[in-house]
Amino acid sequence: FSQGLTRGDGTTGEDITSNIATLSDLPKIIKGAPEVLEIRGEVYMDRQAFDALNAAQEVAGKPAYMNRRNAAAGSLRQIDASITSGRNLGFFAYAWGEVSTPTWESQWGFLQQLKQWQFSTNPLIKRCESLDQVLKYFADVGAKRGDLNYDIDGIVYKVDRLSWQERLG
Repeated sequence: FSQGLTRGDGTTGEDITSNIATLSDLPKIIKGAPEVLEIRGEVYMDRQAFDALNAAQEVAGKPAYMNRRNAAAGSLRQIDASITSGRNLGFFAYAWGEVSTPTWESQWGFLQQLKQWQFSTNPLIKRCESLDQVLKYFADVGAKRGDLNYDIDGIVYKVDRLSWQERLG
């Protein structure tokens, strides 16, 4: 692990290296990784961590946070990384950016590689091979969405074949 950045405005992000380094879901050394490897993902705050944070805010006489996503984002921007480390944030890896030598041949292969490198991936990730499977997956996730311990905006579908991803943009 060498650097952590926010996505910022899509061009320029904020350096949050000291804060992101406090996350236990982030491996500090990746054995067998390419020389250059940019992993993209999402930092999140689960329900229990959010409730504990707001309880601490109340004790301190400070206003409660309104939602977990903003609380997680604000936690990553703390000047003091010890504040971030006390907020029990999680990280799901899901994509790559710059890579010197990709060793995977598909999106699913990359996700499996992430697990081998000890990254946490979202436990709901599933490979679907037909439209019926995609529609069933959508219904299944929708049915349990309210019971998840973390927030989701929805579902992201990815084409597994990398050459098709490049072609589709």
